[in-house]
Amino acid sequence: MINKFSLRFFFIFTISILGIAWAQEYPVKPIKMIVPYPAGGTTDALARLVSIKLAARWGQPVIVENRAGANGNIGAEFVWRSPPDGYTLMFTSPGTMTTNKSLYGNIGYEPETFTPVSLFAASSNVLIMRPSLAVENLSQLIAYVKNRPDEINYASQGAGSTSHLTAEYFKTAAGVKAAHVPFKGSAPAIMELLSGRVDIMFVELSSVLRYIKAGNVKILAVCSDKRNQLFPDIPAMSEVLPGFASSTWFALAAPPKMPPAIASKLSLAMVEISKQPDVMKRFEELSLDAVGSTASELAQFTKQETERWDRVIKIAGIKME
Repeated sequence: MINKFSLRFFFIFTISILGIAWAQEYPVKPIKMIVPYPAGGTTDALARLVSIKLAARWGQPVIVENRAGANGNIGAEFVWRSPPDGYTLMFTSPGTMTTNKSLYGNIGYEPETFTPVSLFAASSNVLIMRPSLAVENLSQLIAYVKNRPDEINYASQGAGSTSHLTAEYFKTAAGVKAAHVPFKGSAPAIMELLSGRVDIMFVELSSVLRYIKAGNVKILAVCSDKRNQLFPDIPAMSEVLPGFASSTWFALAAPPKMPPAIASKLSLAMVEISKQPDVMKRFEELSLDAVGSTASELAQFTKQETERWDRVIKIAGIKME
């Protein structure tokens, strides 16, 4: 006589076998990779690099599709509601998986239920300023801003963006007040800083490296836990504000409940792609750090990031409509 335990064991065993079989055959048709942001940015560029590598690896087209809007929420919801068969994936930067739920409250998906695949690459955020501002280092900037509450302004990629949240994190940690000037993306914000119409900005290093090297902007700090080898004389933010860390990162995720065997196959591919010489060269050109994490490492990382930024958002009282 078959008891409930036997039936449950049979069911789990059957699903496991099917999952392994699906993974062995996967992929047998084109894969759609959703980028929940506009074309032209770093997220989009890396997604297209990954798509080329996966297509070459498996002999199936990997089609990048930009579904931008609502700070990534439109594209993320589309992926979240897609079948978890491995044929709809999401290549994303932090917002969709860590901060948007705290920012918006009511979004059409549950970020923590995405199937994690791999953290592909990361870029330290940096604090830059217009060269004409009368300070020489981070400590002087903090003192300068403290003496001029809300007189100094900071640019961001937009309300709720990584650059905005990092600046709010800085304001809380340093005990200063500054005025927010949001833009639609990194490029216009950087142009305004170059023109001298805004004072400071937190932004990923990859977006401003050429301007730093040319002396068009001044770098005051890197937001990683240690100094950047390109700028050994520039302090890590944590040297002045202990525990401060902020990065822009790029990851591959999938709809909830994707078979673990398929997630593992994708994760292994991402790890191997991140180590290829031409990919490493591209990372160097973009000032990115290669990561190529496992699925479990990405899950742990996004959990920590969500907790960090949830605290920042609550303290700053940021709410998006």
